Amino acid sequence: MRLWHSVVGKLWATFLILVSFVLFILTVMLLQFFENYHIDQTEKGLKATANKIALILEKHDREIGLEIAWELVDEVTKVIIIADDQVYYSPNENQTFELPLSYLHGDPDLKAVFTKNESVTKVSSYLTDGGEGNIDNPDILISGVPLPPSNENDGAVFIYQSLEVMQETTESTTKFTLLAAGVAIILTTIFAFFLSTRITAPLRKMKEAVTAASRGNFDTKVPYLSKDEIGDLAITFNRMGRQLKYNIDALSQEKEQLSSILSSMADGVFTFSKDGEIVITNPPADRFLRHWSYEREDGLVDSVPAYVMELFQTAVNTESESIGEVNIQGRTWVMVISPLYNETYIRGAVAVIRDMTEERQLDKLRKDFIANVSHELRTPIALMQGYSEAIVDDIAGTEDEKKEMAKVIYDESLRMSRLVNELLDIARMEAGHIQLIREAVEVKSFILKVTRKFQRLAAEKKIILAESLEDKGVWASFDPDRMEQVLTNLIDNAIRHTPESGQVTIVQRSNEKGLMIEVVDSGSGIPEEDLPFVFERFYKADKARTRGRSGTGLGLAIAKNIVDTHKGQITVQSKIGHGTTFSIFLPKSHE
Repeated sequence: MRLWHSVVGKLWATFLILVSFVLFILTVMLLQFFENYHIDQTEKGLKATANKIALILEKHDREIGLEIAWELVDEVTKVIIIADDQVYYSPNENQTFELPLSYLHGDPDLKAVFTKNESVTKVSSYLTDGGEGNIDNPDILISGVPLPPSNENDGAVFIYQSLEVMQETTESTTKFTLLAAGVAIILTTIFAFFLSTRITAPLRKMKEAVTAASRGNFDTKVPYLSKDEIGDLAITFNRMGRQLKYNIDALSQEKEQLSSILSSMADGVFTFSKDGEIVITNPPADRFLRHWSYEREDGLVDSVPAYVMELFQTAVNTESESIGEVNIQGRTWVMVISPLYNETYIRGAVAVIRDMTEERQLDKLRKDFIANVSHELRTPIALMQGYSEAIVDDIAGTEDEKKEMAKVIYDESLRMSRLVNELLDIARMEAGHIQLIREAVEVKSFILKVTRKFQRLAAEKKIILAESLEDKGVWASFDPDRMEQVLTNLIDNAIRHTPESGQVTIVQRSNEKGLMIEVVDSGSGIPEEDLPFVFERFYKADKARTRGRSGTGLGLAIAKNIVDTHKGQITVQSKIGHGTTFSIFLPKSHE
């Protein structure tokens, strides 16, 4: 830091300017005083000497008086005695000029000594105004005293001295004063630096503490060694640092808590500024933005749909909540936008967005469930009602016809009973009430036992039912009754959807991770758009692709629940015209 930009430099400059100004005024006044003082003293001395000479000349003879008079003056003083029309000059060796008598009589001030018999003192510019002598010589101080009137003729004593001596004295005084001023300035500089250092040392400590605080370190303390204002400032700063640290910690905790709450929320949260810019988002909101960005294909993840911005503008303009629904990538999002207030004005808005796809799907499933159950029950009920009315009304003429109608009623009642039982099984499974009876099962013999039941049906439909099993004995732990139910459903579906001369193969293999069982058919296949829904309740293939028998549409849903209960996984792969493969994986960790 430059000296002029620091407190030390400013204090030093202030003290130096102040002291210099005071010393300048004092020096000017002292020089003026000394100059006037020297002139006054010289004037008094010259006048007193002139009076003494006049008194001596009065009391002594001319020759003796002159000798005594010459002894009274020094080398820088010149005496002119005018008596009896005679002019006597003092014999000074250093005096290079003499005032002529004509000058003394011609000067209006000096001739008053002759005309008015008065004493006169004057600073004369004779030498600098064109008189004899060197024009560069300084002015002279002349003092004239008339001789006593006892003399027969007028006379006077003039004594004069060059002011050069006083100028030399003044110059000496000036040099001394300037030397004293220089010493005073040096002492002032030392004092200023010492004082400013005492003042700025704690200020520098405070600056370091402030710099540390600006970087987030609020533990820095400023030492306070004095009890003056600077000490009070240090105490106040330390107290402020503690309070700031407490407030920052409190804000950090609140921010972390808010961040944790937002991150753990299942709903998406947006915070908009007053201009509609996104300020804060949480992970569900980020997923919404990614879906929107993927649909737009522009990669902008910080923009929202135009409909959402319309809801935002509505909330800001009306200062009330606005609710809307957005469909993106096949998913349904419901959004509620509320304005945010900053005391008296709106500073933005907060939006809560929820993925309602599953709720909408569940609602659809509920409606479809009612419709499907009604559809499944309507046909057998209608058949039972019709045939029972025919029996009651004796429409059947023979016993064989009555038995045939009763057989139809019996078959439809079995179909209704099977539907109800399957619905009860699904309800128990989804409620977690199903109990597995696990046991060690030899897989090869278990699969052969299940496929043996379908050999006659496959032969009737001219379908090849084959097995591709591992030769080595593989054992697994599962509920054999429940797994038989799963395989029975899968094999039955495969046979029903496989045309004549087709093939259904049960494949079994195992590895260190677990057991894999596949049911592969060469049937008509499942459309790609239906694959995600095959395990839902009441899913059925297109009736045009069924062969004589139609199930309830609950078998695959029951199979999935059974496999999930075994902690396993069931998947499907299919192509139209290439057949379908259902795969069951049972992990070894649950053996």
